[in-house]
Amino acid sequence: MDIKKVLCTAALFTVTAVSTANAMDQGDWLVRAGASYVDPKSNNSEIVSVDSATGFTFNFTYMMTDSWAVELLAAYPFKHDIELLDGTKVGSTKHLPPTLSLQYHWAPNSTFQPYVGVGLNYTRFSSEKTTGPLEGVDLSLGDSWGLAGEIGADFMLNDQWFLNGSIRYIDIETKAKLDGGSIGKVNISPWVYGVHVGFRF
Repeated sequence: MDIKKVLCTAALFTVTAVSTANAMDQGDWLVRAGASYVDPKSNNSEIVSVDSATGFTFNFTYMMTDSWAVELLAAYPFKHDIELLDGTKVGSTKHLPPTLSLQYHWAPNSTFQPYVGVGLNYTRFSSEKTTGPLEGVDLSLGDSWGLAGEIGADFMLNDQWFLNGSIRYIDIETKAKLDGGSIGKVNISPWVYGVHVGFRF
């Protein structure tokens, strides 16, 4: 018996089995949950600046084919401080950024599975509060629609569990008002860095 042939055959069988087990298939659902860091554009407006925030995020992905998928991003509301350009805190707000994206996974049979996506974001602001120099003034931020792009990767731990990392850019621009009077647009447009644990079923 040729030991080398036996070992090579066993190794090939193992790699094939792992690859098949880790493969994303049409009809699979992927659920990811973890944390994301939202880093807004530094020059938000000529008057105020919106600070960064970290929060809980999760998403659901449906594999339409082995490579093409649709993903819905959701999150627990992020809370951001709002400051004047000199650093004085004048308020805070919360926002929800649900985003629907079309993804392409170009290595669905690999343990390491990178993907890219593009989609549409809707951001709703709530719980606006003022403090410091603006305490008692009514702050209002309008909802936002914009495009979003992402790049990420899943690293399969076994047939069902995997780790995920992603980077997104989301176009978020809101109209700000103080006591009903416009103070212009606030261009938040953040980079979003996420780390998640995922499950496939």
